[in-house]
Amino acid sequence: MKRLLFVILFALAGCAQMPGSGWQTLFDGKNLDSFDRVGNANWRIEEGLVVADQGNGFLVTKGSYTDFEIRTEFWADDDANSGIFIRMSDRAKINSQTSYEVNIFDRRPDPTYGTGAIVGVAKVSPMPKAGGRWNVYEIVAQGDHFVVTLNGQRTVDVRDGRHAAGPFALQYAPGGHDAGVIKFRKVEVRPL
Repeated sequence: MKRLLFVILFALAGCAQMPGSGWQTLFDGKNLDSFDRVGNANWRIEEGLVVADQGNGFLVTKGSYTDFEIRTEFWADDDANSGIFIRMSDRAKINSQTSYEVNIFDRRPDPTYGTGAIVGVAKVSPMPKAGGRWNVYEIVAQGDHFVVTLNGQRTVDVRDGRHAAGPFALQYAPGGHDAGVIKFRKVEVRPL
């Protein structure tokens, strides 16, 4: 009986580790060594968070990814314009035509591609609000299939085959009248 209990506990312990296996932490509150800066956004580390509130630019991963899952925790002002650009084909020209833009922009003039959407690919309705609190984004890209989940709510489940691989980037861009602030406290990726 003790042996059977040991085998069951060992098997359960192995299963408990499986979901977290393969995750790579790109930002853990200490440095930005996994990223290159593009543009003039004032990215900095404050109290274990990566923060930007001025300029226009990106933190671009040094690595390139094909099929992957991204998990990140972020805090945005209501009028912050941010997002995560995935499968970028050009590190110097980052936009929604050269990559997929998973948006963070509660006050986007056209809310159909606001927070939770992939700009130009997958609309969101109703648009969830992320401003003024901590949020969790989970983004899965596998082949031409994309799933975006914000705080446990699936906002996108779509197929599109324009971009197959590339780095991803965290964005800061001017928002409305006041540019707002974006903060990330965890950025992880798991190749699939």
